Amino acid sequence: MKTILRLEEMAEFVLGILIFSRLEFAWWYFPALLLTPDLGMLGYLVNTKVGAWLYNFVHHKALGISMLVLGFYLQNQIILLVGTILFAHSAFDRMMGYGLKYEDSFGNTHLGKIGK
Repeated sequence: MKTILRLEEMAEFVLGILIFSRLEFAWWYFPALLLTPDLGMLGYLVNTKVGAWLYNFVHHKALGISMLVLGFYLQNQIILLVGTILFAHSAFDRMMGYGLKYEDSFGNTHLGKIGK
C-alpha cells in the first residue's frame, strides 16, 4: 500500500512541475523555492503543539490548491507560484515518507513514524 501512495504523491509532484512550467518564472525558481514551506518547522521552537499545527497548515494540500485557484482567478503569477510550490512540496514530502504531524513529536506522522 505504501508503494501505491508514494506513486500517487510522485504523480502529484510531477503535476506541480507541469503547473510550474506554465508560469512565467525562470526554471531555477522551482528548486530554489521548493523547500521554503519547511520554514513551518520553526513552530517547533515554541513547542510540539504549535510546531505540528504550523507545519500541518503549511503542508496541507488544500492550502496549495486554494492558492492555485485564487491565483488563477486573479490571474496573479506570484499567487500561482506560491500555490504551486506549496502543492508540489507537500506531494514531495509525502512521497519521501514525511506526513502531517501529530502533536506528540515531529517524527510521529499520519504516514507512520519517520524512518520506519
